Amino acid sequence: MHTTQTMRTLAFGAAAAIALATGACTRTDNGDVVVKRPEVSVKTTEDTMRVPTVTTRTDTINTPVVGTQTETLVVKKPVVGTKKTQVQVPVVKKP
Repeated sequence: MHTTQTMRTLAFGAAAAIALATGACTRTDNGDVVVKRPEVSVKTTEDTMRVPTVTTRTDTINTPVVGTQTETLVVKKPVVGTKKTQVQVPVVKKP
């Protein structure tokens, strides 16, 4: 089932197609149809694009460390802490 909006869109599209088809065509005296169509030529030009430079630098971050700590002689309790770790981070330099 089509909604009213869909039917209107279809009707408008059909009317536009008919208008375009009849606007680009003419008939000669002997009944032949002459179609006007555009001539398209493709030209290319070269553009030079400068791409960014990607390098790395060393950065220090805190990473979690999980270990154990003796609480009594029988039980070892888990302990969570942090330590500093060096990592390589990308750096983008615009041209």
